[in-house]
Amino acid sequence: MFPQRLDSTLAYDIAKAMMDGFNRHYRLFRTESARAKHRFETADWHGQQRAQRERIEFYDLRVREASMRLEREFKAGEQPMDIWQQIKLHYIGLLVNHHQPELAETFFNSVTTKILHRSYFQNDFIFVRPAVSTEYIENDESEKRPTYHCYYPTRDTMCAVLMQMVKDFDLRLAFDDLQRDADLVQAAMAERLGDAKLRANFQIQVLTGLFFRNKGCYIVGKLINGFNEFGFALPVLHNRAGKLVIDAALFGEDDLLMLFSFARAYFMVDMEIPSAYVQYLRSMMPRKPRNEIYNALGLAKQGKTLFYRDFLHHLRHSTDKFRIAPGIKGMVMLVFDLPSFPYVFKVIKDYYPPQKDTSREQIKGKYLLVKQHDRVGRMADTLEYSEVGFPRARFDDALIAEIEKFAPSQLEINDRDGDGTMEVIIKHCYIERRMIPLNIYLQEAFDAGGANAADHSPAADRAREQIERGVIEYGNAIKDLVAANIFPGDMLWKNFGITRHGKVVFYDYDEIEYITDCNFRRVPTPRNEEDEMSGEIWYNVGPKDVFPETFGPFLLGNPAVREVFMKHHADLLDVAFWQGHKERILAGHVFDVFPYEREKRFNPEQIE
Repeated sequence: MFPQRLDSTLAYDIAKAMMDGFNRHYRLFRTESARAKHRFETADWHGQQRAQRERIEFYDLRVREASMRLEREFKAGEQPMDIWQQIKLHYIGLLVNHHQPELAETFFNSVTTKILHRSYFQNDFIFVRPAVSTEYIENDESEKRPTYHCYYPTRDTMCAVLMQMVKDFDLRLAFDDLQRDADLVQAAMAERLGDAKLRANFQIQVLTGLFFRNKGCYIVGKLINGFNEFGFALPVLHNRAGKLVIDAALFGEDDLLMLFSFARAYFMVDMEIPSAYVQYLRSMMPRKPRNEIYNALGLAKQGKTLFYRDFLHHLRHSTDKFRIAPGIKGMVMLVFDLPSFPYVFKVIKDYYPPQKDTSREQIKGKYLLVKQHDRVGRMADTLEYSEVGFPRARFDDALIAEIEKFAPSQLEINDRDGDGTMEVIIKHCYIERRMIPLNIYLQEAFDAGGANAADHSPAADRAREQIERGVIEYGNAIKDLVAANIFPGDMLWKNFGITRHGKVVFYDYDEIEYITDCNFRRVPTPRNEEDEMSGEIWYNVGPKDVFPETFGPFLLGNPAVREVFMKHHADLLDVAFWQGHKERILAGHVFDVFPYEREKRFNPEQIE
């Protein structure tokens, strides 16, 4: 029950100190995001990567700072619950007219749960649901930059308007030929819109913040033609001459979903009102959950908050049970899912087979590496949670037995709320998007006759196309990972998945290494006939040694798979491919990995 009066000055001081902590966090977050523009203009790619890694750590640092201040100055953890109830109400008052209220509420939750004992996690003390609406938040008149700009071209002025739109971003580096690029964008827009005359209310809207990631910069907006809206993004890159070019024009939800994929690194965007950006982007990608859009904008904690709210809502409105996830069981991770929910839950096992020389902390370190690294569209982002509670009634008994057998330290079953309802508490887990395991995807094609060259039925032809698509994408995924300085370690088909857009994504991280830390070797020539005939490895192998020519026997046992692989990706079995990339990365080169297909690019030879 909330207090009838707000009579505690201490409660207000604590709420104000907590708000100061959040404001400091978002100010630093926004400043680092804004600096991405200068790093892009000066081609400071290593600085951009470093900033992306470091920004991820900002949130936890600021929560720790705020918690320490509240304990040091106010002994916050010793205050009675009446004071904490007033703290929350004062904090709500401070959210009025705030430009990031939803982020500030999540910050409040993070600090509060760090200070208070878990037994006090009651709805009265934290924001279980938003207290302040983010609809229609507007910039102050003093804020010079609105969320988006509008341009009103005609058929005759389209090119000039496009050029002005780009110039308004004030990029401090010359374009190679902006007139040429604007003509190409105009042609792409005309093709997309058709030959219908432009209506009087035709608009081009663009978000005023540029989207920076790795070596790219993106202008994101909408074309509005009467009742029709088309989301678009224009990638701006450096060409080989060190000048700027518009590399492509991306249109529609599918292109934008690839650009904002959960398997890519977070953008750096300078945003005064992040909720306005999320609403704008959601209007262009209605199938993308809001939590994933917050993640893509670098606001991962808010993404976690929204995901968990969506998850609890789904639990209340579904009845199926958590089960052991289909597919080949992993040696390190125990994976379970809820059939009606498009995510999987991964728990680190307590015990590993002898060939897995690792530990829980090492595995957590690998997942952190992936979180902080450029995922180039090929490594699934994960949400990390601790002390997650689930209703025991929703757990299949076989799953409980599996956890008790392989990860007993991660399981607790009790009546935590004291109401007689048993709860399963998972001490630590990762949650990621569910995908079709690549081995299952290929097996379905084999079963449909795809491996039978003599079968010319339509079903067999489709199955062969599925095999070809899966194998080509598998090789492309590995090559993109290599370009990002990642060696996947265990390259078996079961460790890769197919997304709903047909992209192959890697999701087993316990053996990943930096390419630059690996030692790529050829298998030595046998010294004698005994070596040649030996079934055992007769040469020395170091812990970071990799022999690419040995991949074939593990990956290419099926002739249909081998034929496609050798046609498109035979170089992956050659040590020269791996060593060449390693040497270029060590020399400081940062490879381009594009979140769109080559055929969409205007003049790829300018970049490559």
